[in-house]
Amino acid sequence: MKRFIPNTITIFNLLSGCVGISFAFNGRFEWVLYCLLACGIFDFLDGTAARLLHVRSDIGKELDSLADVISFGFLPGTILFMMLQGTTSSIYLPYAGYIVTAFSALRLAKFNVDTRQSTDFIGVNTPMNSFVIISLPFIAQRFPEIFDQSYFLLAIIVLSSYLLVSEIKLFSMKVSNLTWASNRYKYLFLLSCIVLIILLQYLALPFILLSYILFSTLHFSSAARQAKD
Repeated sequence: MKRFIPNTITIFNLLSGCVGISFAFNGRFEWVLYCLLACGIFDFLDGTAARLLHVRSDIGKELDSLADVISFGFLPGTILFMMLQGTTSSIYLPYAGYIVTAFSALRLAKFNVDTRQSTDFIGVNTPMNSFVIISLPFIAQRFPEIFDQSYFLLAIIVLSSYLLVSEIKLFSMKVSNLTWASNRYKYLFLLSCIVLIILLQYLALPFILLSYILFSTLHFSSAARQAKD
């Protein structure tokens, strides 16, 4: 029975994404956030369960990617679609939101075949990208003047799509040891996340992404210098 546990958790990820999409189409973004949080938790737990139970499989790997396309591809695309509908009278322009869905699928496919990403990431991972996008409706409530025109959202779509498939190297939070010397930038990143969330709440998410890129750059630059020494 244990070999079915990780896949069952992955299915819950997919189902949470589907429910989140239905809420997004109804503009209920608070519930979308809850669903996305559930997706993130299930996405973490399925891999953890597979490692603990030693039941990794090709089907599980494919199912995980398919679930992520829904939860971290179609869901953020739908959020952008709905937000664009509120900024334009065009019936076609809102569909530009699904460009992020397409690039999320491309990013997931690249991850599956890119041997360079066995321990770290190249390009922003889809869960991180999705959490940045879900912050946008809440930011728009506080700063509506920024989102009055569609140009700002279109710029976000372009930037988000680029970051998903970029060659920017980003660390994962997996650690082989807990020493400060090996993980100081990861610890500093976690600390910055806590501080940002306390100070800014949902507004923190875009800044967390910037912090992630910054500390990853410092982490790999430091590792390269140590390798030369």
